[in-house]
Amino acid sequence: MADFNPQGDRTSSLFADVRGHHVAIRVTDGDVAIKWYQDKLDWRVVHTWAYGDQQLAFLAPPDDDRFMVELLAGGDPSPHPLPPYKDLADSLRYAGYHHFCLTVTDIEATTDELRRRAVNILIEPFQVDEISCKIAFVADPFGNVIEFAEVIQPRSRA
Repeated sequence: MADFNPQGDRTSSLFADVRGHHVAIRVTDGDVAIKWYQDKLDWRVVHTWAYGDQQLAFLAPPDDDRFMVELLAGGDPSPHPLPPYKDLADSLRYAGYHHFCLTVTDIEATTDELRRRAVNILIEPFQVDEISCKIAFVADPFGNVIEFAEVIQPRSRA
């Protein structure tokens, strides 16, 4: 995202070495989910394993070993239906997990390719000056929302 240059001493914190590793999302069919992330986003399966009656998998972007998505499948998940969102603003009213974000160098080219690959594009690219980004939102086959963001040069303020 944009370089906000937060203030204050952060290096003395016990948590100064914390980095993002993965986000876990629940899916109803692990095989379908793995195939979708591979076919639609070109992601790699890093590791799969069983945990009780669940099947888990770590997937990573094509050229990034620093961030992964963990797919949780199987077991007997409690139903937690998502409400039908009218638009982005409406979806932000609900508590709980909303989406994860991936940065890209060209949001237009990315959404064009996702569209070509028949990905469900929820919101076409739009610019958010407050964070110096152009963003778009898509959904996987299970309704999990993924944001794509292109960092842009801030607009000059007149």
